[in-house]
Amino acid sequence: MRWAILDTTVYIGHWERGLYEERLAALRKAYVIRHSAVVLSELRRGARTPKAQRLVEGLYRLAAVRWEPTAEDWWEAGRVIRTVADAQGWDPTKRRDFQNDALIALTARRHGATVVSANRVDFELHSHELGVSTLLL
Repeated sequence: MRWAILDTTVYIGHWERGLYEERLAALRKAYVIRHSAVVLSELRRGARTPKAQRLVEGLYRLAAVRWEPTAEDWWEAGRVIRTVADAQGWDPTKRRDFQNDALIALTARRHGATVVSANRVDFELHSHELGVSTLLL
């Protein structure tokens, strides 16, 4: 059994712009989709309209299995962010933004899952730094 976590960018692209329909259908056949508590939180934080809130709340109810970062994942995320951000010359805002992606990647790696994302730049960095399996849309 292969597992995958969909990144926030995939949900947003699909819900707001109708992207990835065929790819998502293929993913559902090839993987068991698990839900990241980090992604669910990001989606809830950004759901500003009643329709968006209903979509996110429905996903949360359907997400019977929610994977969340451990204390070790948080600890490792600090190292990854420092290492990558120092090499890239990022400011504090970009470092904070990168944290959630690091937590998603570390959670996926711990479970042996693939991260599916449309965020090519950040997840290519995670794939390289952490060795996490990544499928970029």
